Amino acid sequence: MAASNEFIPFNKPFIIGKEMEYIARAVELGQLSANGSFTKHCQDFFNERYKIKNLLTTSCTDALELAALLLNIQPSDEVISPSFSYVSTVNPFVLRGANIIFADSSAQHPNIDADQIESLITSRTKAIVCVHYAGMACDMEKLLAVSEKYGIPIIEDAAHAIESKWKGEKQLGTIGKLGAFSFHETKNIIAGEGGLLCINDESFFKRAEIIIEKGTSRRSFFRGEVNKYEWMDVGSSYLPSELTAAYLFAQLEQTDKIQQNRIASWNLYHSKLVSMEKRGSISRPSIPGYAMNNGHIYYVVCSSADERSRLMKSLADQGILAVFHYQSLHKSPYYASHYKGAELPNADRYSTCLLRLPLFYGITEDQVSRVCAAIEKHFSR
Repeated sequence: MAASNEFIPFNKPFIIGKEMEYIARAVELGQLSANGSFTKHCQDFFNERYKIKNLLTTSCTDALELAALLLNIQPSDEVISPSFSYVSTVNPFVLRGANIIFADSSAQHPNIDADQIESLITSRTKAIVCVHYAGMACDMEKLLAVSEKYGIPIIEDAAHAIESKWKGEKQLGTIGKLGAFSFHETKNIIAGEGGLLCINDESFFKRAEIIIEKGTSRRSFFRGEVNKYEWMDVGSSYLPSELTAAYLFAQLEQTDKIQQNRIASWNLYHSKLVSMEKRGSISRPSIPGYAMNNGHIYYVVCSSADERSRLMKSLADQGILAVFHYQSLHKSPYYASHYKGAELPNADRYSTCLLRLPLFYGITEDQVSRVCAAIEKHFSR
């Protein structure tokens, strides 16, 4: 058993394979700016594994900004989004002048309540953004039905969802028109920062290549398709350096190993906290039949905000860092004055009661057991 005074962090960046070797090789190859060999390796990986066109970006946020540009989001357009999410889910659309129409979470899990979406649609609705919280699929069957009925594209914020599937078949992030992944240091596959835009409608791809190159035809030029590259469209610098891509590719090579480790840790939490849930101390994650666990986040839901605060302090006193994160966006200081919709009680409940437990590649069985024992000790008082 791990020493009882050993600090257990919430997250821990890691090296698992050839990260440093590949970074050195990127330097030796003489190209540290974007679109070198390691960028191509990463994009080819997702092309082959997920069978989808994609572009590597500096972050998931930038991937979503690309999506907003590709959909030509304009001022006064409306975009439907869950309120229980990180600000990066909606900022890209706010930057284009859109009004965000916030939806509540499901009572059973933090994902968007798909039954509520149709009632939020107006003539100004231009996109529906869904977030696969903790890597668990949203109810895509219902969301796709609404999308098809009204001709409104779905954008998947799949920041949490690498290697997670819907109905055991379809990789999350590849189902809607556009999807965005994150390789932030808190994610399963990491590069410090970094993201990926999945393009599920090929009609977007040519323009995406222009936007990602600051609005120029640079990629067409280097492929020999034009004799010079010119300013063709709006755009920005969304491209990661080869150092980021080199680190990321080394991680991608170890995807199966990383996933096995994280899922095993998630399952251990889930089994050890059964009795705590039965006693009513906490609620464990609920996974719908169409979803799966990809080992990204293990969370518990407390009975109240005060109880969560007490549990966090109790864990901290025992050398364990557990954290909460998303606050209801419709109640945020920036957006509260703009929000005219209904109360969103489930989003508020997760904002005030959900607690994330330590989960990272390499967390040991002893450490997971110690966290669970610390939770039990807290509630036994």
